[in-house]
Parts: sequence; C-alpha cells; structure tokens
Amino acid sequence: MNMMQAQNPFFEKYSTPHGTTPFNKIKTEHFEPAIKEGIRRQANEINAIANDLSTPTFENTVLAYEKSGQLLGHVTTVFGNLRGAETNEELQKLAREMSPLLNEHYNNIMLNEKLFERIKSVYEQREKTNLTAEQQHLVKETYTGFVRYGANLPNENREKYRQLTEKLNLLTLQFGENNLKETNDYQLVLTDKTQLSGLPESTIEAAAETAKEKKKDGWVFTLQAPSYIPFMMYADNRDLRRQLYIAYNTKCTHDNEYNNLEIVKEIVNTRMEIAQLLGYDNFAAYKLEDRMAKNSEAVYKLLEQLLEAYTPAAQKEYAEVQTLARETEGSDFVVMPWDWSYYSHKLKDRKFKINDEMLRPYLELGNVKKGVFGLATRLYGITFKENPEIPVYHPDVDAYEVFDKNGDFLAVLYTDFHPRVGKRSGAWMTNYKEQWIDEATGENSRPHISIVMNFTKPTQDKPALLTFDEMETFLHEFGHALHGIFANTTYESLSGTNVYRDFVELPSQIMENFATEKTFLHTFAKHYLTGELIPDELVQRIIDSSNFNAAYACLRQVSFGLLDMAWYTRNTPFEEDVKAYEHEAWKKAQVLPRVNEACMSSQFSHIFSGGYSAGYYSYKWAEVLDADAFSLFKQEGIFNTAIAESFRNNILSKGGTEHPMTLYKRFRGQEPTIDALLIRNGIKFNQ
Repeated sequence: MNMMQAQNPFFEKYSTPHGTTPFNKIKTEHFEPAIKEGIRRQANEINAIANDLSTPTFENTVLAYEKSGQLLGHVTTVFGNLRGAETNEELQKLAREMSPLLNEHYNNIMLNEKLFERIKSVYEQREKTNLTAEQQHLVKETYTGFVRYGANLPNENREKYRQLTEKLNLLTLQFGENNLKETNDYQLVLTDKTQLSGLPESTIEAAAETAKEKKKDGWVFTLQAPSYIPFMMYADNRDLRRQLYIAYNTKCTHDNEYNNLEIVKEIVNTRMEIAQLLGYDNFAAYKLEDRMAKNSEAVYKLLEQLLEAYTPAAQKEYAEVQTLARETEGSDFVVMPWDWSYYSHKLKDRKFKINDEMLRPYLELGNVKKGVFGLATRLYGITFKENPEIPVYHPDVDAYEVFDKNGDFLAVLYTDFHPRVGKRSGAWMTNYKEQWIDEATGENSRPHISIVMNFTKPTQDKPALLTFDEMETFLHEFGHALHGIFANTTYESLSGTNVYRDFVELPSQIMENFATEKTFLHTFAKHYLTGELIPDELVQRIIDSSNFNAAYACLRQVSFGLLDMAWYTRNTPFEEDVKAYEHEAWKKAQVLPRVNEACMSSQFSHIFSGGYSAGYYSYKWAEVLDADAFSLFKQEGIFNTAIAESFRNNILSKGGTEHPMTLYKRFRGQEPTIDALLIRNGIKFNQ
C-alpha cells in the first residue's frame, strides 16, 4: 500500500462498530483514488475469471463474478448516497468526471466476450448440476443481466452501445443536479405580515427560521416540501399561492443553465436507441421484460382499470371543492391547481373537523419514531438501540443498532429526517452495505440501512411536529428499511430490496396502512406539551377522513404513470414540444384545469434520473398488492405476530431469490385482485 492509500480510509479495514462507514474520516479527495483503485482491482478479478482455463462452474465463474469489485462497490455506494443526501459542488463535479470512467469499466465487464461465454456455459448447464434453487436463480439473473447489458450484441454495435450508455449517464447526472439547484435557488421572501394571513403559527415560525438562516428580513418560503405544502394549503393570498405554485411547477424550464427540457428529449431518445440496439421496439418493452407486469399492455390495463373505477369519484371530489370555493369567491370562480390544497383543506375541515395543525401536536418526531420502532417490536420482536459511536455523515443523522427478538444483531439503521441545501427533495431508503452469507464460514454479514426524508424541522420554540402525511411517509420508508433489515439470502445481489421494481413498494406501502389504525396511534400519539393521548374522537376523524379525495390522489398517480409510459413506449425519436406532449399524454387522468407553463417532466426525477423509468406504475401495482396483503392483517388482527412472521419469512427475508408472485402467493395463499384496493378507498363496498 502506497502512502496515499495509507491515508485513505477506503483502503483500511474499518475499526468502527459493525464495520460501518467511517464518515468522520472520509473527505472528498478520497473518492477519486479509491474509485480508480477499485476499477483496477475489479478489472484484474474479471480478467482472472475470463482467462481461467478450467471448465466453467458456478464457483469459479458466477460466484467469482458475484464477489468481484468489493472495494469499488463500497466506494461508489457511499459516493452515490452522499450525492443524494449531503452533496456539494465538489462532489457533483467529481461525479461528472468519474461517470465516463465507471461507465467504461462496467461496459468492459458486460461486453467481455470470454467472461460471457463462461457465464453462458454455466447457465446452459444449470439444471444438470447440483445447484440449490438460490444458486440457479443467481445463475439465471447473472446471465440475463449480461444479455440485457449488451453481451449478445454483434461487434459492430458494441461501440455504439458504449457511447449511448456514457451519454445517458452524463444526462441523468445533469438532470438531477439541475433539479436540485433550481429547488435550492428559489426563495419567496415576504416582509409584510398581512401576506402571512391564514398560515398557521408553525409555518410562520419555520419561515422566520429559514429567513434567519438565509440572512433575510421577514419570512422565507422555499420549494422544499415542509415549506411549500403548508403554504399552498393555508395561505389566504391567492396571488402568492399562484406565484409559489408556478415556481415549483416550472422548475428547470427557464432560460438558464438549469433548463432540463432538451435533456428530457435526449434522455428519452437515448434510452429508446439503447433499447432498439438491444432488439426491443421501445424502452418500456426492454424494462418491463423483468418486471411482474411483463409488458406495457399489462401496465396500461391496470392504469385503465384505475381510470375507469376512480374518475367518476374524482370528478365528484373536484365539484365538491369548487362548490365550497364559490360560496366565498362567486359562482364563476374556477378552482385552479394553486387553489386545490387551500380549498380541499377547508372542505376537509368542514366535513370532518380535522386538519394538519390539529394533529401536529400529537405527532412530535421523537414520539413518532418510538411509535414506528415500537410497531416493528410488536410485530416482529426486534429492538432499536441508538449508538452514538457509529459515525454519521451529518449531525442531523442518528444511527441505531437493530437486534432480533433473540438478541442477535440484525442491522445498522441510519435516520435522516430534515431538509438542507445538500439534500435532494423527497424521501428514500438506501443502504451502505447489503446483507450476504459467507458460504465458507456460514457468517451472516448484516446490512447497513439508511432512510432519508425531508420533514418539518424543529424551531427555536418547538420540536419537529410532523404532519399526518409526513408520519405516513416515515412508515413507508421504514417499510423499505425492514425489507433490508430482514434480508437473509446467500448472495448480495439477490438481497433485501434487490427485487422487481413493481414488487419493491409492497413492503413499504403495507406499512402505511397502520397510520389510520387506532390501536397503533394510541401507542405513541401524545401531545408534546401535556402528554395527553390523542383523543378517540380525533382518531375517529382521522379514520373517517382517510378516504377524503382518495380518487383525486389515485388519478394523480395514474397521470404520472401515463406520462412515464408515454415517454418510454415511443419507438421514434422525440423532437417535439415537451410541455405539449406531456399535457396530451396524461390529459385523461387530469382533474384540475391545465396550466400551460407548468411542466412535470423537466423535474420528474423518478423517471429521468432515478430508477423508475417505465416503472412509475409500480406504486399503483404494489398498492393493489399491499391492500390485498393488509386485508389479511385486518382479518386476523393488525398486530398478529403469526401473520407478521409469515410476511417476514415469505417476503421480507427472501429478497430477489424467487419470482415475486411465487413469494406473494406463499404468503397470501392467492394472487391479488384490485378489489381490496377499491374497498379500502371506498370506491367499492364489501358485499
């Protein structure tokens, strides 16, 4: 080891608890040499496998490939996660520099003819050898992965494939960076107190704190969810609501360096070209081949079923909100998108006498955390212990050790709750280390999981008091975390959340069901000042209002699914107007009036720089699964440990070792239908 490597923590064996990432020692300058060394090491490992003269076997080929690149995998995981949760200009610049190197390296592996021939040989013999079911599945997934990443391409197309994938990597990087910068750059500064009319005290206090942070007078509102959402819901000033709405919904469309409109076209066309080079008609056909849905016809069938079932109810919901608005605004008033949250909130308050501000005092973050962790303890017997000795990447982050019901160590869990400049918007679960089992020693190497969110921050006078939606989001991401925490597979690439994209949301969305369960809320929802348990009457209002505007919310998700599919079922290059195409693509799922300048595509990170391209339908697909699965908990008791144990053993622990429907039917005893979702949302009633 040279001097530079000796001073780089990535080259050391970590002396941290459970071998966790030593964030306190890692500096930006450590990434580049570690990435380059990781590339060199894995290239040598791959060459050794490819040039092995012995007969290809599972052990010397597929397993050797599975275990290759450990240094590179770890460094790029840390690097990628920090670019989402705690980025800066240096990291973004380095990402642009490293992207071509990494893309070339991964292409060199996938397009290595000798390596592929050995993998193909093992694949063709897999049923004639004494492999376990999991080993056979790993062989199949490895072989299929190589084919899907160009291994079968004729020589004349391989260089084209390299060029296209490198171009796509840089485009998706730029898309995400532009979105983050546009979000961070905007601020609505108010200095006249009358402009705050309607806003709750908690929102005003948070805006004052933001102004102080940004060295501004008055109050500052941003495009971060904890600022944007309550402003749109409560601000009486319609002009300001419109101003903030337009700022949010025109991100990355302005005539500046952060414009994503041309990048959208390039991403769509590049993905289409890659898919067609690989022999598919369009990118959706390529992506859906290894999804539960299998093809775009199945996706459209689901979206059309939801459209048919929910559209009448959604139109009725809009009419109700409009009727309320016209009581004060006049008979010709039209509820526009910047009015929807404002008047919907008023209608909900009138019908159910409930709103976020009434619930916030009972949803103090510390108590919610105890409630969510306690739910896992009650269902699965696991416990959480904060360990301040585990290094974290930001002071906001807490690290917990997770222990199984028998006391065995299960995982490390990082929690990161509040927005900041270096963090992208939204909420997500990721990991810093996957789970796997060492076949030689039997050691079960446990995972390091992270959940990252953008929740309401504490103020000078109050702790972090969450909205009901934020509490639901916590449950959602915690469900993903459990999928990682309970992972129990032999091979890392099949572990935890390494499952079909339209199955990965089942463990997260099933947890959201607990948010409206009285017996769950009573375990933690206490007033942060008085300690008073949330009143039964208020809980009942939560339950009664749980389907308020559910049809509108469903069609909103369907509209995103339609937009995604419209972009990725194309088989000819797109050279048209992005906004016009978007409006046409999702118009049959739109309930609110169209706003010409608004554009979702230019900021739709899920499908342009995330992992949901030709896959956004997955949220609704998995919702069908989660409604059906949770109906079993409802039937047997929501804290039923036998059902929970079955869910853990048949789904959460299995990762991608079997087909998702096989796992689901083993847990549920049947294939799911849409009926449970329709019943849950009040669209259909139990007969």
